[in-house]
Amino acid sequence: MCVIGFSCSGSEDHLRNCSSAQAEHVKCSSRERLYITCSGIFNPTNSSIRLVGSGGDCAGRLEVFHSGSWGTVCDDSWGIEDVQVVCRQLQCGEALSNHIPVWFGPGTGSIWLNEVECEGNETSLWNCKYKLCEEGECGHHEDVGVVCSEFKEIRLTKSCEGNLEVFYNGTWGNVCHNQMDDETANMVCGELNCGRRGSLSYTEARVKSAPNWLDHVKCRKHDSNLLQCPSSPWGQNRCDNHNEVHINCTGKRTLSLYIY
Repeated sequence: MCVIGFSCSGSEDHLRNCSSAQAEHVKCSSRERLYITCSGIFNPTNSSIRLVGSGGDCAGRLEVFHSGSWGTVCDDSWGIEDVQVVCRQLQCGEALSNHIPVWFGPGTGSIWLNEVECEGNETSLWNCKYKLCEEGECGHHEDVGVVCSEFKEIRLTKSCEGNLEVFYNGTWGNVCHNQMDDETANMVCGELNCGRRGSLSYTEARVKSAPNWLDHVKCRKHDSNLLQCPSSPWGQNRCDNHNEVHINCTGKRTLSLYIY
């Protein structure tokens, strides 16, 4: 249902103060629904941001919600200060990089913002300077991508077998063998689409200078991914470069793509 018949002079502070003697509920199609774009700032209570395309909440293509749909942000004037604000707003730690263009793939639909300029200390992207992107001003090959320090990812170094490594704080690091069991190996294989069973062994670090991120990882049956499993605090371990986890999964991954 739609409401019709509003007549405003322009000086009213609320739509309900306009003349609406002819307002009535009528059936209307989607083509007849009214959408408005204002030249001022977004209302932060009605505007959200998200990062998509990485498999995690703290890295990806930046999208903002406006006028009922998600759209992207153009990379004109984009810098590391803007990334810092996005990471802070999403509670994702510190800014690591401002990968542009389309590091996480191009978006679709609208491109909402352009020429975003943050000082770096703002608590929200909506406190920064920006412009609404005009039609034809930007293309999706200019969509902004963001990586924050709290972004985490896992991999096996040879598709469905190899050393188990974790991406954290901008660096791929090792997982120590201490206390890990077959239940954890099975979860890793399932999470990476490599079957439901895996065998464990320990080996040398693939990159000896890489940090040892996780130790004493022991997954429970109700955990849905490795990063939910109990472990020692990140970076705190009793591990050396000869005690890293090696997993051999029984399945084969149907699609594998890593871009870092």
